[in-house]
Amino acid sequence: MDGILAASPALPLVVFTAELAVVTCGTMRVIFTARGMKYLAPVLGFFEITLWLFAIGQIMHNLSDVGCHIGFAAGFTLGNFLGIFLEKQLALGNLVVRIITPKDAKPLLTGLKSARFGLTTIDAEGANGPVKIIFTVIQRRQQPQVVRLIRHFDPQAFYSVEEVRTAQAGVFPEARPWVRGLVPGFVRKQLAA
Repeated sequence: MDGILAASPALPLVVFTAELAVVTCGTMRVIFTARGMKYLAPVLGFFEITLWLFAIGQIMHNLSDVGCHIGFAAGFTLGNFLGIFLEKQLALGNLVVRIITPKDAKPLLTGLKSARFGLTTIDAEGANGPVKIIFTVIQRRQQPQVVRLIRHFDPQAFYSVEEVRTAQAGVFPEARPWVRGLVPGFVRKQLAA
């Protein structure tokens, strides 16, 4: 027999689906690894390699089936897209937002505090005179909300955003409620990091 699903018209679809899952898992695994999620990354790696072995086994047993090659390539292509899309939807990790403004920052500070963001301010000197530097560490999914607050305060305000590997002992808005009820504790800790 040439493969588990040899001569089946569904084989290219099965290979496509397997490779889609492989690349999606792989994309997420790399992102989780880069963010230091030491428990989730290996679990995804296990599923990724298991599915890859299945998909490549089917390709090797059906080398003359062009549909399998097309299914594999299409699954790879769509898997990259889907992995990136899922990562953006999950919006995992923390960011530090730096805001530098020469204006009176009280309205912005009030807005950030009322949204329950922790913040630190520093009086500094800019190229054109005194400025206020405001730092806040936020969850990545909160970036649009913070940017809206900044833009409402001053559409011309300078701000920069960078990823944070770890953060602790600060003031953070409450964790996502859906995570608390549906995800085991050790996974929840990884998602919150």
